[in-house]
Amino acid sequence: MTNRLDKLEERGFIRRLPDPEDRRGVLVELTKAGERVWEKALGAQAAKESLIADALTKDEQRRLNALLRRLMREFEQRAS
Repeated sequence: MTNRLDKLEERGFIRRLPDPEDRRGVLVELTKAGERVWEKALGAQAAKESLIADALTKDEQRRLNALLRRLMREFEQRAS
């Protein structure tokens, strides 16, 4: 995690701040540049999801949604 944060900080996407409640920790926040990159990434992901969803009929989308929900519940149960 530290290496990833280091790279994001070097690129100016995040800044680290001391945690006021725990001297051992740091808080991480997005910079304005980080917010712009995040928004761009969200837009790209939404476009990909839309492309995939458009390939399915409404009934197929509902069935896929039900199957994915079932998988998520199973994974959550196994994790706890």
